[in-house]
Amino acid sequence: MSNQPGGSTAAQPDRPRSLEPAGGTTSTALAATDRPTRAPGTTLLALLALGWLAAMLWSTREAINSATAGVTAISLSAFALPGVISAALVAGAAVGLAAGELVTRHRDGVTLRFVAAVLAGLLIGLAAALAIDLAYTANTTTRTIAGTTAAAAIIGGALAGARNSTVVGAVAGSALGTLVFVVAFSVARDPLFNLFGAGDSQQSLVTAASWVSRTESLLAGLIAGGLAFGYLTWARRRAARDGGSGARWPAYLVAGAGAGLLLLLAEVIIRVGGRSLIDLAAALSEADAVAQTSLGTSRVDNGIWVLFAGALTALIAFGRTLTPPPDADDVPPAVTDAGTPEAVTDAGTPEAVIVTGTPEAVIATETPEAVVATEAPAAVTDDAPGAVGGDGRAESTAR
Repeated sequence: MSNQPGGSTAAQPDRPRSLEPAGGTTSTALAATDRPTRAPGTTLLALLALGWLAAMLWSTREAINSATAGVTAISLSAFALPGVISAALVAGAAVGLAAGELVTRHRDGVTLRFVAAVLAGLLIGLAAALAIDLAYTANTTTRTIAGTTAAAAIIGGALAGARNSTVVGAVAGSALGTLVFVVAFSVARDPLFNLFGAGDSQQSLVTAASWVSRTESLLAGLIAGGLAFGYLTWARRRAARDGGSGARWPAYLVAGAGAGLLLLLAEVIIRVGGRSLIDLAAALSEADAVAQTSLGTSRVDNGIWVLFAGALTALIAFGRTLTPPPDADDVPPAVTDAGTPEAVTDAGTPEAVIVTGTPEAVIATETPEAVVATEAPAAVTDDAPGAVGGDGRAESTAR
């Protein structure tokens, strides 16, 4: 085609414009989202955990000092040991987390956090051991309880030195809620025994006890998963307000399973540190031996149930908060300064739009050859056969 006055010429398209914001805005935003998220409510959590540990120590002391016929102090100490160890483990983790957050408030460091958490757990363990020695009768049983409690608190403090403090806070909070629920659930045990058909026979009692234990473990797992999800959601909202990033789905999975993991870890501490006390209680009679074995198995089963139920609950709750990504058809096209929509390639990069005047020509570069689109048919020169005139009728090629 020959060049006509006012016609459009095939021009080379401009290079795609860069979408990178000027001034390093993207780098600044990424640096803001990479900042570590701080665990919320650590002081309150530490105070609640210390209060629960004090309550467990007091109730154990009262149980040992009670004059119950036919029950010795050794047997009562063995029965009360799991509650004290679990409370000490959670208290060491909660106080260690609060100490780690305090020392790293202005200076972040993994080593500094870990040292502060371990020292806090050591302090709690020594204080609990000293309280046991002073309040309980001094004997081999008391020293076993004191030493095992101190070890549990130190281990809890070491766990609190992990880098992801929000997950540690969620685990400590959910574990504390689980321990409180287990104690409160004792009120409903007798009605549930009757509900599950406990009678005079030994088999009916065993079956009813099994169903009561499963119900307790399942409800405890649901509570643990719900508390873990709630704590991480709280931390995520605070992080979003401060310009940080929230936890992803693996954090919810670990936090939901954390209460069960702490219960299983407490059982390991009991069987290692409190082995001598458990053996003394089992040696009292055949019934005590069966009772200690049955209680140990029940605690392991309870920890496994809480682990899986809590993990699934937290993960499902997190999945309910996710929204599907928007469809490509729902995204409006980009608009230039002149108000003309830009053509978007398959890679998502806006192509150049050339506005020439009258008529306006838009050049699309999706194909190798330039395609010119005009508002009206372009005039064709006389040297082209079959030219179409302005009135739309085909003119003869030769007069």
